[in-house]
Amino acid sequence: MAAVAEPGVEPTRGSAGVTVPCLLEAWSAHEAELLRYLRHHLRQPGEAEDLLHDLFLKALRQRERFCAVGNPRAWLFAVARNLVIDHARRMHASVPLSDDPGAVALACASEEGPAPVDLLSACLPRVLSELAAEDREAIERCDIGGMTQQAFAEFAGLSLPGAKSRVQRARQRLRAQLVRACQVQLDEHGKVCCFVPRPPL
Repeated sequence: MAAVAEPGVEPTRGSAGVTVPCLLEAWSAHEAELLRYLRHHLRQPGEAEDLLHDLFLKALRQRERFCAVGNPRAWLFAVARNLVIDHARRMHASVPLSDDPGAVALACASEEGPAPVDLLSACLPRVLSELAAEDREAIERCDIGGMTQQAFAEFAGLSLPGAKSRVQRARQRLRAQLVRACQVQLDEHGKVCCFVPRPPL
């Protein structure tokens, strides 16, 4: 089965200037159903959690371009489906996939580009710098630098399961710190209503 091309644009490298307000809104609205979708198609609950974190980082690397996607839910489900397909190929297994209705048609990004970048974009570099060195290294090498977890295991002198566990913990702490340190608050509709900008040191 051919993988669905990831919608939007090619992912960007680096963490500076990443836009996250619209992502946090979409993530708050759809994280639970995305996790259910992944658990439905994967054998182990831990695998679903891993791919959910991969999905979050993929969306985060889109920066402000994620905000220009006409249907964020459809974008997230399309990328989730790609991740399941890629995982199945790595495991040499065939996994039947049900199409989420929202993942079929994706609205194109505006030709004129997204709205002005929100100041919350300044939070990520600062938050990344505040992580423990071990967590920061895992994020920078695997999620920003593109190092495979196998290569990271060899680099860090870990077993592959140990490397996967370290990367997963680092991703969880990054997400938690991003919300906590910037004091992100959601309104009754689940949208970001306020936060505290924290520019890089």
